[in-house]
Amino acid sequence: MQLNNSKPTTDRRGFLGTLALGAGAVSIASLSVPLQVVAASEKFSFPADEDPDAWFNKITGKHRIVFDVTAPHEIFPFAWPRVFMITNTMTGTPEKSCNEVIILRHEAIPYALEDRLWAKYKMGEMFKITDPATKEPSVRNMFWKPKPGDFSVPGIGNVQIGINELQESGAMFCVCNMAITVFSAAIAQASNADAGEVKNDFLSGVLPGVQVVPSGVWAVGRAQEHGCAYCFVA
Repeated sequence: MQLNNSKPTTDRRGFLGTLALGAGAVSIASLSVPLQVVAASEKFSFPADEDPDAWFNKITGKHRIVFDVTAPHEIFPFAWPRVFMITNTMTGTPEKSCNEVIILRHEAIPYALEDRLWAKYKMGEMFKITDPATKEPSVRNMFWKPKPGDFSVPGIGNVQIGINELQESGAMFCVCNMAITVFSAAIAQASNADAGEVKNDFLSGVLPGVQVVPSGVWAVGRAQEHGCAYCFVA
């Protein structure tokens, strides 16, 4: 199986660990400004015209599961939802009668973003995600509209684990606004840019069909309240 050779190297117990942005580095000790951005409710408040709770009302399937994705974890954030669909179909429940909620939070938020942001902010370098095609830090979201053959299994062939392909099969993706706020503020701090402008740039590049939620842990709770079994992706 072709793998996205991504390995989270930050200490998750220290929350952010170390971010790399070009030649500069942002450590947890220097994140006081980004964390102040989060603490300022007027800057972190969720858009008044959005109701993320309503998004979870789409969960009406017979079998329901939430995949909690906190780091890139190679292909597994996308392979496991497809496996859930395939094996439910094999046991008598069509994929459209199931619900898969994939929560991209913490270090997994790049997968909710378009290629433009990967290239602009050096996401592959920051999050230690290698593009298997170039063997270099990725400047593209390889799980958004992958090409045929990008992901294959010996004896099976091409597997449809692109985000867009999973969405077509009914999977629901959301991304953590808290993580977007902190990471974008850290980038702004490292590059002497405006934190609000960088965050807005992130939000403008969220992939079609991906719901922004107040936080990933908030979404984990909501999904379980709507009957989803919990699966941590590792």
